[in-house]
Amino acid sequence: MYLPGTSPSDKTVFARADSPWERGILRQVQSIITRNKTLQILSNCYNLIGMSKLSLTRPALILLYGYPGSGKSYFARQLCDEINAAHVNGDRIRNELFEKPRLDRQENNIVTHLMEYMTEEFLNAGISVVFDVNALRFSQRRLLRDMARKTKAHPLLVWLQIDLESAFTRVAKRDRRKIDDRYAMPLDRTSFEQIANAMQNPNATEECIVVSGKHNFTTQRSAIMKKLYDLGLIDTATANIGRAKPGLVNLIPNPMAGRVNNSRRNIVIR
Repeated sequence: MYLPGTSPSDKTVFARADSPWERGILRQVQSIITRNKTLQILSNCYNLIGMSKLSLTRPALILLYGYPGSGKSYFARQLCDEINAAHVNGDRIRNELFEKPRLDRQENNIVTHLMEYMTEEFLNAGISVVFDVNALRFSQRRLLRDMARKTKAHPLLVWLQIDLESAFTRVAKRDRRKIDDRYAMPLDRTSFEQIANAMQNPNATEECIVVSGKHNFTTQRSAIMKKLYDLGLIDTATANIGRAKPGLVNLIPNPMAGRVNNSRRNIVIR
């Protein structure tokens, strides 16, 4: 099976397969992805580095955890607008590869394998990654942390917390016209609860920061920047960029402060 307008001669090899399982996955991936499609997906994941973005002192692999509808893609998109990082979005990759996603095991394996391959390549190139898929199982997070350490990147898990009912309400109201809902998969109540019940909360051994999924990004940004600073991933000057300094608001003296403005009163002093 090939994408419309492509041919078998266009396909590209992603990585060396070291096991029968990997070779099987690679054959599936290569059967549907062309070189041009690969470049398009990579381009969609990573905006060119800009002077206005913050640079980390070393690459980081930022994993996301939370119910469907907790705001993971919203957080990931906004964070990648702030820092030099690739946004590897599982839902978007799935939509790029499959015209009618089935969400079955074979399709999930293909998307996961491609996401992991792209993430490792970015990290090897010294580029931080926001891994935008629900890292719901401990074993999955362990494999990604091992990848980060192998590529000398710092792994960090962001747990977006929100109550179950609010999360499902968001899922039920997803609108493809909104940027953060454009590639999100529709879920009914049963599917939503199956995902929620399968989730394994982070334990004490995992580097994790808790962020409210109900807060806007300005508040979320303060929390994540403080964590990055505490981990030594950004310096003091970088951490303070964009941070409000309420204590400095009234440093400019007002000569009339606390005094009566006589020009505004009908009083003449002789």
